[in-house]
Amino acid sequence: HRAKEYDNVHNEAIALVKELLNIPDNYKILLLQGGGNLQFAMLPMNILWGGRKADYIVTGQWAKKAYKEAVIVAGENARCVASTESEQFSRLPKPEEIKINNDAAYVHICSNNTIYGTQWKNFPDTKGIPLAADMSSDFMWRPFDVKPFAFIYAGAQKNLGPSGLVVAIIRDDFLEMCSDKLPSMLQYKIHAEKNSLYNTPPCFSIYILRNVLAYNKSIGGLEAIYKNNLKKGELLYGCIDKYPDFYKGFVKVKEDRSYMNVDFFLPSEELTTKFIDEAKKNNMVGLKGYRTLGGIRVSMYNAVTVENVQTLVSFMEDFVKRSG
Repeated sequence: HRAKEYDNVHNEAIALVKELLNIPDNYKILLLQGGGNLQFAMLPMNILWGGRKADYIVTGQWAKKAYKEAVIVAGENARCVASTESEQFSRLPKPEEIKINNDAAYVHICSNNTIYGTQWKNFPDTKGIPLAADMSSDFMWRPFDVKPFAFIYAGAQKNLGPSGLVVAIIRDDFLEMCSDKLPSMLQYKIHAEKNSLYNTPPCFSIYILRNVLAYNKSIGGLEAIYKNNLKKGELLYGCIDKYPDFYKGFVKVKEDRSYMNVDFFLPSEELTTKFIDEAKKNNMVGLKGYRTLGGIRVSMYNAVTVENVQTLVSFMEDFVKRSG
């Protein structure tokens, strides 16, 4: 991991993140370990020192977990300023429901909610307060403007490569706010100074990351990926909307529906089990809904092709005709 050959892979991965997202020079790109869960704690540990406060928008299980970790670190200085938990996270908060405080050091969101199937298409306006986002489940699903964000982090395991790696993007002014009184491995400043080579990096995961990003570039970048993701969403939601009495979508507001994770319910548990079993016989697996929600969950991360989704939709059309 100290050889020139690895240095090339490491630096290429960072350069490709920068290129694909058109990241300005006043940001640092970090390759970190510990998954998104560690970032739930590292972010408040680095920023919420000296009495600083932060606002959290809670839109799903992972956003809630991030908020709970911030409370462990900062107590009452971590504040929940909007939540849709009372509606089982079946929609995103409306702008007027989000009460951001002027003294917040940052506002934290989770961009996509894997369990409940909601996704921010238009990020909340924080009126100049630094915006921090967990993008683990929809990072690079489309092009987006990095500039409104002070901090972005994404576990690699959905759209980027193997688990155990986090890509983080931190703006220089936000990095300056970070504590230097933490253990070294927990300091963003040290990882930035050492080009994410403070300790032995997860070399294989970064090698795969580099390869995935190079592939993304070769097929036309994030614009091409976005077009594919829109097609996949149109196909699947088109089928769900065509049979609303049979396939009941979970998310209440159509604009909030995720292009990465789609939740729906069938009329009975018996039909749900039959759907999952028959899909498995047709080589479609992983369709059982998350344990806290049930039903069916279809995950359409970047690696899932339009053809894959078309195969599923054809199966769904046939299934409703046979069962409905």
